[in-house]
Amino acid sequence: MKRFLLPLSIAALLASGGAWSNQASVGTPDLGPPQGPPINAVLTSPPNVPPPTNRHKPAKVIVRLEVIEKEMPIADGTTYTFWTFGGTVPGSFIRVRQGDTVEFHLENNPNNKMPHNIDLHGVTGPGGGAASSFTAPGHQSQFTFKALNQGIYVYHCATAPVGMHIGNGMYGLMLVEPPEGLKKVDHEYYVMQGDFYTVGKYREKGHQQFDMQKAIDEKPTYVVFNGSDGALTGDHALTAKTQQTVRLFVGNGGPNLVSSFHVIGEIFDTVRQEGGTVEQHNVQTTLIPSGGAAMVEFHTQVPGSYVLVDHSIFRAFNKGALAILKVDGPEDKSIYSGKEVDSSYLGDNAVSMQPVADAAKAAAAGTLTVPDQVAAGKTLFNGTCSACHQGNGEGLEGVFPPLAKSDFLAKLSADDLIAIPLNGHSGKLTVNGKDYDSVMPPMSQMTDDEIANILTFVLNSWGNPAGRITKEQVAKVRASTPRPAGAAH
Repeated sequence: MKRFLLPLSIAALLASGGAWSNQASVGTPDLGPPQGPPINAVLTSPPNVPPPTNRHKPAKVIVRLEVIEKEMPIADGTTYTFWTFGGTVPGSFIRVRQGDTVEFHLENNPNNKMPHNIDLHGVTGPGGGAASSFTAPGHQSQFTFKALNQGIYVYHCATAPVGMHIGNGMYGLMLVEPPEGLKKVDHEYYVMQGDFYTVGKYREKGHQQFDMQKAIDEKPTYVVFNGSDGALTGDHALTAKTQQTVRLFVGNGGPNLVSSFHVIGEIFDTVRQEGGTVEQHNVQTTLIPSGGAAMVEFHTQVPGSYVLVDHSIFRAFNKGALAILKVDGPEDKSIYSGKEVDSSYLGDNAVSMQPVADAAKAAAAGTLTVPDQVAAGKTLFNGTCSACHQGNGEGLEGVFPPLAKSDFLAKLSADDLIAIPLNGHSGKLTVNGKDYDSVMPPMSQMTDDEIANILTFVLNSWGNPAGRITKEQVAKVRASTPRPAGAAH
C-alpha cells in the first residue's frame, strides 16, 4: 500500500502549486547576484497593483518611498491627520521578484513632525529593516535586502510608540512574486483593512484627533478598508465583468483587530492564507491577522454588487469595514435568478454620500439650510431606516408604523420626536388609526447631526407638516438621557 501512497502524495503536492503560478512544478529560485541594469520599482496607490515583473532573472530593484503626514477625510465631513507611506492609506504597493536585491530608500518629508522607519515583513534582518531606516524629518535612509521568500507581506512603521504610528495609517503591502510569476488574471486589486481610534464617535464631523486610550483598550471608532469610510464604494467601487477572474491582495494593518474577510455572494476559488504558499479552495471567509495578508481569487459569473466586509459584522455596518465590487455583464439565470443586492444590505453605501458631505461643509461654514439637511437626511434614511419604514415612508402594515402623513409624528414635540430614534421605542402606539406593537432599537450610535438631518428629512417628506431639527436640539436630548455604563452615547 505504501508504494501507491507516495506517488499520490507527490502528485497532490505538485498540483497544489498550480493555481497561483505559471507552472505546476516550481524549480529552485535563483538567489544569486542581480543581473542586468538596476530597475526602478513601479509603486502604485491603492486599490491599484503594479504590473507583473515579467522577469526570469533576479535584478537590483530600487524602491523609493516617502513618508508624508497629511490631513485627509476619514469619513464625509470628518478629517484626520494620517501618517502615510507615499501619501495614501494603505501605503504604496511594492512588487518585486523572489531573488531580487532591493535597494530601499525611505524619505521623511521635511514638513513632517515625527521621525519614522519601516519594518517590512518580507525582509530577513533585524527589525525587518527598522533598525536601518530610522529617519528624521527632512532626511532619508537607505538599506539593501534580498527578497528570499515569495509571498504577500505587510510593511509598517515601527517607531515608538509603534501602535500609534500604525494606528495613524502607516502600513502597506509588498508582493514577492515566485520566480515563474503568478498566474494571469483579469483584475488584481489592493485592499487593506485598518482600525482607527478617534476622540469623536463614528462619523462625528470636524477634525478628529487620535485617542490613545481607545487604542490601548482596543475599542476602534472606525474599521475601514483603504483608509476611510466608503473608500471603495460608489464611484470608487472596484469593477469587473462577468466571466472574469479577480485576485485580491488583502492586508490587515491593524493595529489591533483580526479581520474575518468575506465577499458577500462569492466563494473564493483559491486562498493563500496568511500570504504563504499553502492554498485552500472553496473558502467562504478567511481570517487575516493583524500584521498579516492573504491572496484570494475568484471568478465572476453573475452581475451585481458584491460587498466586501469584515464579517465581524458590526464593523461592516457600524464602523465602515465595507467595500463594493461592481460586476457588469449578462445575467445567467441558471446560476442565480436575479435581483441586485438590496439597498438595506448595502446600507448607506448603496447611494452617493455626497449630500452628507455637502451638508457637513455647509454646517462648518454656518450656511446650513433646510434643503441641505433634507438631502443629507434622505441619504442617511435610505441607508439606515428604509429597511423597516420603507423608502416611501409607508412602513409595513401591522409591523412597522408609517412615517408618511403620520398623525403620531405631527403631535410630538421636538424633544419627544428626537427621543424616539435616539433612545428607541417599544410598546403599543396608534398611527393613522391603526395599532402597532413593535420595537425600535436606540440609534444612539449615530451623531447629533445625522439624527437631526434624518428627522428634518422625515418632517419635510410624504405630506408631513414640515419643520427642522438641529444638532443642538439632539445634543440637548442626548445629554438629558441617562444611559447605563457601556451604552452608546
